[in-house]
Amino acid sequence: VDPHLPRFLTQHLSFLLFPGAQGTCANSCGQQVDSCSCHVTCTSLRSCCPDFQHFCLQVSPRSGTLMGGTDFVVLHTTFDPASKVVCRFNQDVITKGYLDQNNRSHCISPLLYETGRIPFSLSLDDGATFNHTGSWSAVHHSKVANSLKSVLVNPNNWQFYGTPGVAGALTMTWNSSRLPAATVNVEVWGYQETGEPYSDSWAPEWHYLYTLDRDVPNSGTFTFTPNPAPKPYFLWEIGMLRIIPSDTSQGCLSSPALWSPVHAMAWHLEEAFRRDSVAWSLDKCLKWHQTEEKLPNFLSEIADCPCTLVQARADTGRFHTDYGCDIEKGSVCTYHPGAVHCVRAIQGSPQYAAGQQCCYDATGAQILTGDSIGGSTPDRGHDWGSPPYKNPPRVPGFSHWLYDVVTFHYCCLWSDNCYYYFTHRPSSDCRTYKPPSVAAVFGDPHFLTFDGAAFTFNGKGEYILLKSMFQDLTVQGRTQPVSYENVKGTTGKATQFSAVAMQEDGSDVIEVRQIPNSELLEVLLNQEVLSFEEQSWMDLKGVYVHSAVSQNVTVMFPSGAGVEVRGRAGGLAVTVLLPEEFWNRTQGLLGVLNGKAEDDFMRRDGTVLPSNASPRNLFEFGANWAIENGSSLFTYDTEFLVNHYKNADKHDQAFVPTFELTYDPADPLNPEVNQLCGDNSFCKFDAFATRNLRVANATKVSNQGHTMLVQNLQPVISCGWLPPPSNGRKEGTTYLVGSTLNFSCAANYILSGSSQRTCQPDGTWSGRNPYCVSDNTLGIILGSVFGGLALIIMIVLIYMHDRQKNSSGLVWGVKK
Repeated sequence: VDPHLPRFLTQHLSFLLFPGAQGTCANSCGQQVDSCSCHVTCTSLRSCCPDFQHFCLQVSPRSGTLMGGTDFVVLHTTFDPASKVVCRFNQDVITKGYLDQNNRSHCISPLLYETGRIPFSLSLDDGATFNHTGSWSAVHHSKVANSLKSVLVNPNNWQFYGTPGVAGALTMTWNSSRLPAATVNVEVWGYQETGEPYSDSWAPEWHYLYTLDRDVPNSGTFTFTPNPAPKPYFLWEIGMLRIIPSDTSQGCLSSPALWSPVHAMAWHLEEAFRRDSVAWSLDKCLKWHQTEEKLPNFLSEIADCPCTLVQARADTGRFHTDYGCDIEKGSVCTYHPGAVHCVRAIQGSPQYAAGQQCCYDATGAQILTGDSIGGSTPDRGHDWGSPPYKNPPRVPGFSHWLYDVVTFHYCCLWSDNCYYYFTHRPSSDCRTYKPPSVAAVFGDPHFLTFDGAAFTFNGKGEYILLKSMFQDLTVQGRTQPVSYENVKGTTGKATQFSAVAMQEDGSDVIEVRQIPNSELLEVLLNQEVLSFEEQSWMDLKGVYVHSAVSQNVTVMFPSGAGVEVRGRAGGLAVTVLLPEEFWNRTQGLLGVLNGKAEDDFMRRDGTVLPSNASPRNLFEFGANWAIENGSSLFTYDTEFLVNHYKNADKHDQAFVPTFELTYDPADPLNPEVNQLCGDNSFCKFDAFATRNLRVANATKVSNQGHTMLVQNLQPVISCGWLPPPSNGRKEGTTYLVGSTLNFSCAANYILSGSSQRTCQPDGTWSGRNPYCVSDNTLGIILGSVFGGLALIIMIVLIYMHDRQKNSSGLVWGVKK
């Protein structure tokens, strides 16, 4: 329906599109109303109430920075020109809206202290009632596209302004078409957190400080020479610049705006910083050091880093690429020189919501702060925030900047006092890291359990791939038939996975399904289709979802469980990763995670099929794990899905697949299959079963990918970091089994202990701790030793002489 049409005509067309529908969606979105529906699936099921699009709102754009200032429009409906629009977010944050010349409603997104899907409602009567509802996605500011922010030209000049050799003019640029104004004002905003740390009084605050310049032509560039800000403004050391239309009141948040990146505002700090930035920064560093000593120690509860880069990139349930140091984007690692890639622990620590960052060099070895300023560092404030957000230190991005980034400037970048910083932010080595266990399903479909059992199950229906009472994790899979002609020319039957749905501990339900006749994937959130056109990362209720390309989706849960879904040649390839906490706590088609493959074919009643069970017995085993009515997590938004899955048996008893294929030596497909598949039995099975080498190749790729993933996640032994001896040197920065470190001493010092130590398979270092002893000290020690020996010898000689003399006297006396 054309959104420019008057509402009465829009409703009339809706009646034509959905005949017989009655009822209204006012305050009823997501529900069934009388004989019509206000649920998100109603459009495809042709069951919507006539005013569905008027009350259940879709907006464009769907997302923007959590800092606010994004102008978004309500789609598919128009409103009375006399309407007084008010927009409400999270039930308590109000911004003014407006109607454009086409009577479409617009809202300005507000400043928020959280990321994720934010419910919003619309009022047309100046806030008296809010019966139009939708959702808005607030995005971590550093993850917002650069085109939606202003750009600090030569950002190091901004953050080092006033340090030796850094002065002059600064320049900022922006896309002028983003702001509908001839002139703009440039404002300075600062961030702080007030109150007692880790108490209810601890609160975040973005604060308007001052206007840097007014009525600047909206040309997309602004250049100025900064002066020190007056007190108290220079007390805000991190912040942003905000560009707004000139007719907007200063500090007003109900206005379209462009924000700069968050940064350390060296350029506006007090004159004392410019006079002696090193002394000023050392003073700040020491005060921070004293504050840190009084705060709770969070280091013991953060996740340990993976030992190698391949482990870090493979453990997708618990770690994800740090946008500030990405090997796939050129390894621009400003805060970690020497690193090529960093990852962050996805979840904040359980009590203090702290973060973990792990960085790796070109050899794949972890970089530690004991060896390099570019080493991995933990964070008091997780960079990505931690649910439920809103309060320190959980505020996405900004808590991290306050406690971990600007403090790095104090101690390491603006002065040379990293010792203090790394005392409180030391690298975590990998001695306690344990890789996750991996299971997979792909192709026709073939299963590889967590413990390594392999089988094929070609049932048609909806099944439990994984069920765990731990964290109440469920992963379900849907298969659909694939027909083919076998080598004898008759029609055989098989299935492929077409959808997978999952949930953990009351989280949002995530479903990933394949778009028919393609390798593209569609992601549904609580039965609503998600779009990843604007953002590749979604912060949702109890789950994160990442999809950088339409063929790949990764789902991450707070437990550390990860589910990777890939679109491959008409079917899904699914990989599940589970941390050690799930040991002996799983059931379903992916087996019992306990290191014993022989019990992986366990039915619901606890009975176990033998590992050499026949294909027919395995078919019965798979059917035993069909989901039960009422437990489905799937979406049924087409007539086909309703008839063939929702209202049908969860395991189709009438569907009997081809269990085994007879390979014909004379089959003309043999040469191509042998060349493609080699000794890969899954590949060969699917090649002959489907007569489609593209499907067979997809199976081979999935199988090889699983094998490589398991290899990359093999445990690695670390002996832990060793320091160089005082007044000495250490050669080597790798601490894994087989690694060797060499130790030597500076001039005028002599090494005591082992000059070479090797990491042994039992996780200990060979040899003894090395020490460097001064030549003078050694001389004193040796002199003392030799002097002591000489004294002892003298005493012995005197004693012997006296004894001999006494003995002679006695003899003489007798004779006398």
